[in-house]
Amino acid sequence: MQTARDKIRELRALHEDGLLSQQEFDRRKNAILDAEYAPPGGPLAASVQRAGTEIGLMPGMEIGPPNRRYLLEHLIATGGMGQVWRATDLATQAELGHSATVALKVLPPEFTRSAHHAKLLVEEATQARKLAHEHIVRVYEWAQDPATSSYFIIMECLEGEDLDSLLAREGRLPLNRVQALLAPVAEALDYAWAKAHLVHRDIKPGNVFVTARGEVKLLDFGIAARARSGNSMLGLEAPGDSGTAGYRAPEAGVHQRSPSRTLDVYAVAVMIYQMLEGRVPFDGPRTAQHEPDRPRGINERQWAALRRGFAIDAKERQASVHELLADLDRATGPTDQEIAAQRATERAQEEERQRVLAAKRRAEAEALAAAQALADKQRKEQEAKARAAEEAARQARKEELRRQLLERRAVETEKARKAQEEAQRKAAQARAAAAYLAEQKRARAEMAARTAAEVQAQMPTPGSATADADGVLRDRFIDGTGTGPDLVLIPTGRFQMGSPQHERKRAMDAGAQSAWLERETPQHWVGIEESFALGRTPVTVAQWRAFVRDTGWQGASDVDWDAPGFVQTDEHPVVGVTWMDAQQYVRWLSMKTGQVYRLPSEAEWEYACRAGTKTAFSFGDDINTDLANYDGNYTYHTSPRGVFRGGTTPVAMFPPNPWGLYDMHGNVWEWVQDVVHDNYVGAPLTGRAWEEGGDQARRVLRGGSWLYNPRYLRSALRNGYSAVLGNDIVGFRVARQLKQEKEPAA
Repeated sequence: MQTARDKIRELRALHEDGLLSQQEFDRRKNAILDAEYAPPGGPLAASVQRAGTEIGLMPGMEIGPPNRRYLLEHLIATGGMGQVWRATDLATQAELGHSATVALKVLPPEFTRSAHHAKLLVEEATQARKLAHEHIVRVYEWAQDPATSSYFIIMECLEGEDLDSLLAREGRLPLNRVQALLAPVAEALDYAWAKAHLVHRDIKPGNVFVTARGEVKLLDFGIAARARSGNSMLGLEAPGDSGTAGYRAPEAGVHQRSPSRTLDVYAVAVMIYQMLEGRVPFDGPRTAQHEPDRPRGINERQWAALRRGFAIDAKERQASVHELLADLDRATGPTDQEIAAQRATERAQEEERQRVLAAKRRAEAEALAAAQALADKQRKEQEAKARAAEEAARQARKEELRRQLLERRAVETEKARKAQEEAQRKAAQARAAAAYLAEQKRARAEMAARTAAEVQAQMPTPGSATADADGVLRDRFIDGTGTGPDLVLIPTGRFQMGSPQHERKRAMDAGAQSAWLERETPQHWVGIEESFALGRTPVTVAQWRAFVRDTGWQGASDVDWDAPGFVQTDEHPVVGVTWMDAQQYVRWLSMKTGQVYRLPSEAEWEYACRAGTKTAFSFGDDINTDLANYDGNYTYHTSPRGVFRGGTTPVAMFPPNPWGLYDMHGNVWEWVQDVVHDNYVGAPLTGRAWEEGGDQARRVLRGGSWLYNPRYLRSALRNGYSAVLGNDIVGFRVARQLKQEKEPAA
């Protein structure tokens, strides 16, 4: 009987000979795999399971909500879990930081027909989004298409093949190759369990992917099992089914409050047998009477470890896939009988070696005596020659030492002359340097006095604000109910806005795209002509809550600022706030204090962030997760890897920049006043906001966030986002105008 793997191998041969297109090859391969993994119950059950999976999608179609559209390029795979498409992200990839090319897993409508099932799938996709591991396919987001009512998951797009295709092409594999392919799977499962107590529940060759570069990725982490669980409630599968027939553990048919890791151990043990022998060990339901034959290429101890992995009783299995692979590795080697035979052979060989060695020693002793007599004669002759040679050498050394002494005296005389000249030159340099430093000190003192006088002249009238010992300013509310955010006074000055060429090259080496770096050019001088005050930290949850309670504000963002999906306190920066919401906040703050509050301009933000520095970050050209909150799985320049905290951190947790401002790098993206432009051509050369031209629907974001790579935290980097959308990575900080030209509107 021809197996599914044989059929796929024949299809691949036709494809490589040019007789089948890639699309036709994928379609036929998926049909064979669907038949191979069809649910129990015959063709009727399979047809019921596949009902509704054809949802009318085709290449060139756009799907998704209005603000997140995806252009379908071609169908990658199809099966009981719906369809997988290669697609182009048309809207949000530039703002959320992933590649424009993604993979979309479009789930059939019947999987999410009820709100409860949809919520389960959304929760599972949200959990998968937090799994940042090199051997787990990255899940970016989920969305729903209004036209088809289908939910779909946006994932990392991979180039390569799954293990089903690899086994069809290569056939049976040796044990060392099997261990090399499954070791990354064990790492991924250990990470998911330690991170969120997640069990995969649907491990099979089709869910293990080998990229073109040889990397191993685990697919469908929990989403497939959750979908099948929801499907069983609709009557399309057996109740409690979790996993794929042939790889499903016997206890998977019983509802479990908390799935055990031994479900994955069973499935991986079945896969190891299949990869070694070319077939699964059990054709039908698993029974105690059915015991498969030992696969070729493993010994009895390894076979015992593998049988334990797919034992009927879950308690008899290894606790994890990592432990299963370790048992197989420890069982490598000879049996006890082979070890005993080998030791007997070694003893006989040692006895023979000792006999030969004794005879050799006797012969050596006799030869040594004869050689000793000859050596004594030769030694005496050599000693006489050595005494004569030594006397000649002593005379030669004496003559050489006299010559070297004369040369050394000449060299020391010349060295003394040069040292005197060098001392005179250094003295002259020291006098010049002292004069230069004195002039620099005088100039800095004049600049400090001018800045202090300038800021003091523009300070508010007495009684309208308070300041602590560090010079941090707080405006009192007119009604006496509180104070505004902490502010730091920013003096006037000039700086170079944008990034130099060497910084952009370093960012390219770290993975930056040239289109992003073009936004930072041309580098140009900007003059901040008026002092202002800037929020010491981003606006916090507590400060935003006071605004909400006072105004009754209700936002339209998809993100709940009070429960964004990670733990936060009143001291965390508020997220989920749109640019429009931030405008309402600064107007309210102006009314409460009687001062003019606003968002900072993009030039003011970068001037304050740099704080007089010219490096990539305000603390230098390198960064680590002890200095800012970002995704520490990635590096920049010579920076080391660090931690990934998975959410925001309290404000002022990290050291401030030289001007006393906290969280200018990382934690949350910060709204500024400016409209998004492609570059700095035509930008203002002062600190005012650039609101003419550009994309009027989008506003500039600065500073990077907890979810982004370190290259996005550079002082010069610019991002943009829709002014009416909120996100769990976006917040803001306020600016306060010192020079009051008119009374603020209520």
